[in-house]
Amino acid sequence: MRDEGSPDGERDQVLGEARRSLGSADIVRVLELLPHRYPFLLVDRIIEMDGDRSCIGIKNVSFNEPQFQGHFPAKPVFPGVLLIEGMAQTAGALCVAAQWAEKKAPSKVFFMTIDNAKFRKPVEPGDVVHYHMTKLRNRRNMWWFRGEAKVDNVLVAEAEVSAMLVSE
Repeated sequence: MRDEGSPDGERDQVLGEARRSLGSADIVRVLELLPHRYPFLLVDRIIEMDGDRSCIGIKNVSFNEPQFQGHFPAKPVFPGVLLIEGMAQTAGALCVAAQWAEKKAPSKVFFMTIDNAKFRKPVEPGDVVHYHMTKLRNRRNMWWFRGEAKVDNVLVAEAEVSAMLVSE
């Protein structure tokens, strides 16, 4: 049994609080958590992180992004596959943040699967997408999430994604 006054007891208490606390990640922190960079970084910030259980990421969709040159110039629509990637990046940032909170070495996150993807409404320049990601489970280095992309609190896309964390 650990003594609460011991360094290990204090560390366990701090980690327990970190797992239960809400956090956030501005763009600088997102860049620390993810290897992605422009034009493929698809989350601008994370406004809420509930331990390793859930998070909400934000993507500000701008007409200046390169995908709108070809998808589709007369009626620009944010590609659905990029919505899914944004969900995966948001979940990946949460996984890496959770690893750091547990004092484990930072990991690389590899996108593994997409299941039950549905696209409900088009996303256009000027929209702000909120990626709501909820952990379904994790086992060893595998993580599964359910994601919903919303604009103005209206569901525009949803999917289940999984990732594998690999130590460097």
